[in-house]
Amino acid sequence: MSESTQSLPVSAADIDAAARVLAPFAVRTPLLSSPVLNERVGTRVFLKPEMLQRTGSFKFRGAFNKLSSIPQSARGGGVVAFSSGNHAQGVAAAAKILNMRATIVMPADSPLLKRERTKSYGAEVVLYDRDNEDREAIANGIAAKHGATLVRPYDDPFVIAGQGTAGREIAEDMTALGIAPDIVVAPVSGGGLIAGVATAIKARFPQASVMSAEPESFDDHARSLRAGKREAHDGKGRTICDALMAAIPGEITFSINGRLLTKGLVASDAEVGAAVEFAFRELKLVVEPGGSVGLAALLAGRIDTAGKNIVIVLSGGNVDADMFAKLIGGRG
Repeated sequence: MSESTQSLPVSAADIDAAARVLAPFAVRTPLLSSPVLNERVGTRVFLKPEMLQRTGSFKFRGAFNKLSSIPQSARGGGVVAFSSGNHAQGVAAAAKILNMRATIVMPADSPLLKRERTKSYGAEVVLYDRDNEDREAIANGIAAKHGATLVRPYDDPFVIAGQGTAGREIAEDMTALGIAPDIVVAPVSGGGLIAGVATAIKARFPQASVMSAEPESFDDHARSLRAGKREAHDGKGRTICDALMAAIPGEITFSINGRLLTKGLVASDAEVGAAVEFAFRELKLVVEPGGSVGLAALLAGRIDTAGKNIVIVLSGGNVDADMFAKLIGGRG
């Protein structure tokens, strides 16, 4: 699959610009390879460990790029965001660096770690009931009251470009190794990370296949890619991948992903739990469930690995200690 990125809402040049903005503040996370994992799946796998990023996930990239784009004259009102946790922390941390007030609307059932970490950056946290309240309406109300800028978690070109810096780093590191990636996989919720990553990867490696990864009951991207248009999932209840529960792909993100992605992968909660345990025991990495869904799809055999160079983005590591202990079996 080869697709020009020139006419998309976010370009490789936008991602290059975001990289310059982020360079003094974001962590350039490494590209890792594990002999144990390579042997397990029978090919070369490279991992992008975004749990090593500031705030423990890739979300700092997009948040900081967006907040940096706000004119000085508009910064007095602060920012408001809605998030289950990782975007919340990214926005809060970026606001602290830029001396801006931040208010974050978070679901009452979001992991305690994510709520407490968001508060630790100085943000005000407003809780809501995700089953009965509209988080975007609450955030819009707060923004109107305070004259704040709404920072969307994915459907914003500056956010997408910021997330795309992770893909830019992958492309640069693979080039330095003299290796072309055949398949690149990243977790998706609204699709901002994969849209940015796909844009960066396809600009440098147009032959690469970029794939989304989701919990199997919350597979709106996989459905949408098959249908060729945005479709909601029909998932009920919860998934341990609390960060990946958006109901439908974003409009801007899908205008990119619908053109650049090859397919959507899914993994069950049990497979995700096994991937979290594998990452801990064999790779010595702490990955949150939502961050490990691409690895879960790989370990479950959902990717044709024969002769392929595969890159898996591990998007975050913000997992509650109790949940983590349960997933790794509670063994010492």
